[in-house]
Amino acid sequence: MRTQIAAANWKMNLTLQQGEALLDAIIAQPHSLNANQQAVFAVPFPYLAMAQQKLAGKQNVFVAAQNCYSKKNGAYTGETSVEMLQSLGIQYVVLGHSERREYFHESNQFLAEKVNICLEYNIRPIFCCGEPLSIREANTQNAFVAKQLEESLYHLSAEQLQQVVIAYEPIWAIGTGKTASSAQAQEMHAFIRSQLAGKYGTAVADSISILYGGSVKAANAVDIFGQPDVDGGLVGGASLVADEFVAIINALKK
Repeated sequence: MRTQIAAANWKMNLTLQQGEALLDAIIAQPHSLNANQQAVFAVPFPYLAMAQQKLAGKQNVFVAAQNCYSKKNGAYTGETSVEMLQSLGIQYVVLGHSERREYFHESNQFLAEKVNICLEYNIRPIFCCGEPLSIREANTQNAFVAKQLEESLYHLSAEQLQQVVIAYEPIWAIGTGKTASSAQAQEMHAFIRSQLAGKYGTAVADSISILYGGSVKAANAVDIFGQPDVDGGLVGGASLVADEFVAIINALKK
């Protein structure tokens, strides 16, 4: 059975004290994670050590970085290397979020370099892909997403690909209050899995966790996560509210 993941992306939000309080509030509430389920918290860089300490010993709970650089070390002021993340015990890193692609002009080729170095250091990428509104309106979203996958992931071996989590995020549904319908989410997730199957075979494709990202909240999580090819969510705004995110964790397939 594929791993089901509820991943929180705090983005550039919360003070240290607010972050600590949020994690305390989430930990204090009852939530259940089966053996094949995980909760992942992608917190801002300054809070990684705090989150690691706060969540230490929690079963199936992990801390993720929101980004990393493509080089091991060197004169790259302001960047964070995977070696640094590994030294903190970080096991996941979000790569290629639409905001990184749009605001910081990260290309598919640049993201391929980041994927490579993460895998070299045994850190699992949560690789984001997805289309803007103009592409969706032109009905060319499949080709757009297929190109993202091809240029950033298809150089990997099957064994390497199985260490990658994919997050499909329709950009037009991020922070807008709009959400892809559960049918739209399932359609794209099934397409992504079919593309992986064409390259790596059905068994490999069926083992890859594919998350949905785009205005996931407690009210729609059960419906979206219930789709056969949706394996959880990459959650933005709702992950900043303890009650909301606990409900989203509990919405994972049982």
